Amino acid sequence: MWNEQDWQALAGHAQRCRQQSISALIAAEPGRQTAFARRLGPLYCSFARQHLDAEALADMQQRLQESGIQAEVRQLFDGVRINRSEDRAVLHTALRSNLGDSPESRAAYAAAQAVLETMSRLAGRLKDQGITDILSVGIGGSDLGPRLVLNALSEFGDSGFRVHFLSSADGMYLDRYTTVLDPQKTAVLLVSKSFGTQETLINGAVLKAWAGDSERIFAITASASRAAAFDVPPNNILPIWDWVGGRFSVWSAVAFPVVLGLGMPVFREFLRGAADMDAHFINAPMTDNLVYWQALMSVWNRNGMGYGTQGIIPYDERLELLPAHLQQVIMESLGKSVTLDGADCLQATSPVLMGASGNPSQHSFFQYLQQGIGTVPLDIIGVVISGHSQPTNHHFILANLLAQAESLANGQPSEDPQRRYPGNRPSTVMLLDELTPYALGLLLALYEHSVFVQSRIWGINAFDQWGVELGKQIATGLMPCVEGDQSDLSNLDPITRELLGVMLKS
Repeated sequence: MWNEQDWQALAGHAQRCRQQSISALIAAEPGRQTAFARRLGPLYCSFARQHLDAEALADMQQRLQESGIQAEVRQLFDGVRINRSEDRAVLHTALRSNLGDSPESRAAYAAAQAVLETMSRLAGRLKDQGITDILSVGIGGSDLGPRLVLNALSEFGDSGFRVHFLSSADGMYLDRYTTVLDPQKTAVLLVSKSFGTQETLINGAVLKAWAGDSERIFAITASASRAAAFDVPPNNILPIWDWVGGRFSVWSAVAFPVVLGLGMPVFREFLRGAADMDAHFINAPMTDNLVYWQALMSVWNRNGMGYGTQGIIPYDERLELLPAHLQQVIMESLGKSVTLDGADCLQATSPVLMGASGNPSQHSFFQYLQQGIGTVPLDIIGVVISGHSQPTNHHFILANLLAQAESLANGQPSEDPQRRYPGNRPSTVMLLDELTPYALGLLLALYEHSVFVQSRIWGINAFDQWGVELGKQIATGLMPCVEGDQSDLSNLDPITRELLGVMLKS
């Protein structure tokens, strides 16, 4: 955790850097276009248009080094119970790499490897049973990651299964699926770590009745007993563990729909990409380590420059779901206001994350990004070699990626204030050589590790999420009232009572 001296130094650097524009900083540092760029395999990242100079960057790197971050990284990989508020280890890295030195981490890796084999067998069994469609039912981390991966890599799939996702308890999509799918040829996957997620259980109860029996109902959960009580057959239950947080679970059996949709070889390549980012995080020196670069840029923008929003803009439609996945990874992890010891945070933590695919968003919210009063630093993500056969389309997309990054930073003067572009708006450009399973694994693991580093700088716990619980508890108490029980409404919040009255009159 950074101390007061570290934050004062950051503020001093920020005050100095604000005196110059991004364009001026680039002009003052010859060779910055290469000095502020790093590559790992198919992933190239340019940080040259961030609003800081080499002096600020070097000092932040030195302070992070002196904070003992490498020892904390080792604790992460070794399964030390760094999730202190829940007294849990955080071992999602063991789902894809065997880099921990402890018996706990090695056991976790062995368990994860065994589940990969189980998923392969189950996939074969479903094919033999004539299953054609998979309906994956989950919410949050049980939905966002697998949905992203399957959408991004659909061209690699050859499994023969059609995969559908159902997350919300809103019954509209439930009705649509039960109307068009054949229950005799559909396997339902109920994905819930606790097997207590209300949205999943509400949908699951309807789908179990729709299926006619539980033969084609599967559970991916850490609570096999609850799944069994829901009448899921024991051979249809895949395990996850309490050392895997939901938003970091895309590497686990939570991604069984990915395995079914794309095949196990594709999923293993996805894991291999993440494993190589794990090794890079542990072994690469700080000055060449993409994780530390990315994390420090995020802290700089949040605390040095005071920007409260960050944008994720992928210029590839296959990555259109990336912002939604990263919203959970980043904001659920870093949206904290107290430190590990329960004290109030002295610095702002998570930014508000927004984003959408680049080309369509240029025609919606880029007006704000270019000329709005607030500044939103962006991660702009592109793919150099397309996955399609339309070169003109792809060249157009890449030209727009380059143009937006340039115009955001440099702006353009005009005597007409309506046509003036202020510029000085920072961005990081991330380029994947191609969008492959390996490259996607590399990219997602980069963001996960960046979140960990940021949490250690701020001294917060990135692995609990108590903030999601209160609303759930209140909703449970309100459920009978919404269903029509008006026997005792006196203890309700007065505004809730009024709104409930409006609902019940409709």
